Amino acid sequence: MKKFLSVLLAATVLVAPMAQAQGRHDDRPGRHVTVEKTITKKKVIVNKHRWDRGQRLSAKERRHFIDRRDYRRHNLREPRRGERWVRVDNQYLLINAVSGLIIGLSSAR
Repeated sequence: MKKFLSVLLAATVLVAPMAQAQGRHDDRPGRHVTVEKTITKKKVIVNKHRWDRGQRLSAKERRHFIDRRDYRRHNLREPRRGERWVRVDNQYLLINAVSGLIIGLSSAR
C-alpha cells in the first residue's frame, strides 16, 4: 500500500506542471475574437455672459470672480475708493465694491 501511495504522489508531482502548461486558448480555425474600439466625442458648449456698464453683480456672483489688486500689471487705471477690478472670462470689470454696480470695462490683453 505504501508503494502505491508513493507512486501516486510522484505521478501527481510530475503531471501537475504539464497540466498547467496546457494552452487555454481555442485555436480552431474560424474562432477569432475581434476587439472594437468605440470613441465618443463630447461637445462642450460654454455660454459666456456679456457684461455692460450699469449692470449689477450680485454678492453671490462677486464671490466667484477673481479680484485684481495688481491692476497696473494689466494696464488698468487705479480704482478709486470703494471700487475694485474683477476679472470675468476675458474681461476686467470695474465695480462698486458695496453695491456691485459695473462702472467700467476693459478687455484682457
